[in-house]
Amino acid sequence: MFFTPLLAAALTGCSLLGQDTPCTMADADSQVSVMWRPTDFGGRDAVKVRLCVQARCQERVSGSPDDPFASLSVRLRGDVGSSTVPVRLTVTSVKSGATVVADSIRARLTERHPNGASCPPTTWTATFRAHPDKGLTSPKGMKLQE
Repeated sequence: MFFTPLLAAALTGCSLLGQDTPCTMADADSQVSVMWRPTDFGGRDAVKVRLCVQARCQERVSGSPDDPFASLSVRLRGDVGSSTVPVRLTVTSVKSGATVVADSIRARLTERHPNGASCPPTTWTATFRAHPDKGLTSPKGMKLQE
């Protein structure tokens, strides 16, 4: 009988004395992300956005101008840690194939703990904005209306 509360506490991540903080169960990956406003790049799916981090790349079309934001992420190795990684952004016109934006940067990854500081997983991330004139910029300036 005494072991039942102990077992329940161990399985839920709580202590009987209330000193341990339970962890949530959110899953997350280390990644570099880019976000943009589809209206910045013209009509529906007007451009193809390609994001490369080291040798891994992902791409997608820009999306609908009715959507406030669109994004794309490249997953990183789980053991990437606190490092600096090369990031390349290429935005090309779907219609003509012409390059609209080409930019690169070395991104310093930031440590994140989606379930709390003492809970796994630990992820490493960087996030940018794809801007039609400035290339890769900070996402902090993104607003629904500019």
